[in-house]
Amino acid sequence: MVSATVNRIVKSPGVCGGRACIAGHRVRVMDIVAWHEKRGYCPDEIVDMFPGITLADVYAALAYYFDHRREIDDEFQDADQWAERLKASTPSKIPAELRGKRDG
Repeated sequence: MVSATVNRIVKSPGVCGGRACIAGHRVRVMDIVAWHEKRGYCPDEIVDMFPGITLADVYAALAYYFDHRREIDDEFQDADQWAERLKASTPSKIPAELRGKRDG
């Protein structure tokens, strides 16, 4: 039996910050994980959301995540920390009286 392995997940400097992506696309593994693990979308729904990727790509991204969970979880943590720094350094455009507690 002959087996062909296609490298569906790549990490390239200068593409998506060097993070793991689906080969030939700018869809990061963490994007697929977010849609599947955190938002509850099934692989078929994810394929519908990202034109050009295949069901095999989605499963490859999920397999990569489960094999490299620490790496991807660290990427989520870095993104959360970046968002918090941005939030802290960027003043809100919503007037203070509208950001306060709501009555009733």
